[in-house]
Amino acid sequence: MQGLELSRRFYFEAVRPILDRSFPDLEHAAALIGHGSELLGFDDELSQDHQWGARVQLFVRDLRRADEVGRTMADELPHDLVGFSTHFGPTEEEGTVALAQLEGGPVNHGVETLILTEFLRNEIGVNPLEGFSVTDWLATPTQRLLECTAGEVFVDDIGDLTRVRELLAWYPHDVWLFVMAGYWRRIAQLEHFLGRTGSRGDDLGSRVIAASLVRDLMRLALVQERRYPPYWKWLGTAYAALARPEADALARTLAAPDWLARESALVEGYEAVARRHNELGVTDEVDPTTRRFWGRPFRVLFADRFVEALRAATVDPVLRSVAHQSGPVDSVSDNVDLLDQPGLFRELTGLYDRA
Repeated sequence: MQGLELSRRFYFEAVRPILDRSFPDLEHAAALIGHGSELLGFDDELSQDHQWGARVQLFVRDLRRADEVGRTMADELPHDLVGFSTHFGPTEEEGTVALAQLEGGPVNHGVETLILTEFLRNEIGVNPLEGFSVTDWLATPTQRLLECTAGEVFVDDIGDLTRVRELLAWYPHDVWLFVMAGYWRRIAQLEHFLGRTGSRGDDLGSRVIAASLVRDLMRLALVQERRYPPYWKWLGTAYAALARPEADALARTLAAPDWLARESALVEGYEAVARRHNELGVTDEVDPTTRRFWGRPFRVLFADRFVEALRAATVDPVLRSVAHQSGPVDSVSDNVDLLDQPGLFRELTGLYDRA
């Protein structure tokens, strides 16, 4: 059973009956959002070794009854549900817990009682219901946007969680254009180095550059399809679910025995992603074919042409005033420590506040 389905059943079959009986007036939203592979539907048996299990978040207006709710759940929850324990116990890895059998006594359960605004500030540094500016969009990593919008809301008596998820579901149009331009710019920065390194006999360097370009094409493809790219662990899984036409070419790029075969496969990938850009109809059409790099024997797309087209199609005054082409935070850095801490990535709003 997938974790999200288990948590859905946990709420409706175990948690909700206790709430209805002991806390009938408790307005709440019940959900499973935030961290965890199960929120994306990517969990498997290995995921069950820590933190995975029957979990639910109760978002309430205040925490005055939170301790009482927690104690009542511990005393009244069933010890198992559809063959899975509802009790979390310690594992051999310090600081982690996993489902464990419980013969008697209170359940160490996975029911959290939270305040939505505090959850959001911990996730993305701000409460979007109080405003989410263009610079907020650009400084918020896609993984954090995904964590707020993936998973499932089981009920929402209050309505705020639903409104937040609708607001963050996808970028405003011009922000979307700016984000795509950021990925095209990264491709433009490296595309001519694959052949140059390969032609000098630096096969390892050529492979490293190819891998970086493939990764950015995958992230761009997800954004083209209006999907927030997840972090490293799930990027390939999320990309594969798109069933994009360039996927085979990108795989052949990474498996190629030499730089010429690598370049040939990557050219196929470039042109397929470029054609998809034109299919989106968000800019004037851009020639999707590759050409030689200023007379040198290397084939490139000259991806800056797509950057220019996207910037030309942008009308938002804040975005038009940004003088650099660094793109959103995910184009600026892939450092996990930066992208995982709102106190750090929120500092990058200054990149977009000034022309």
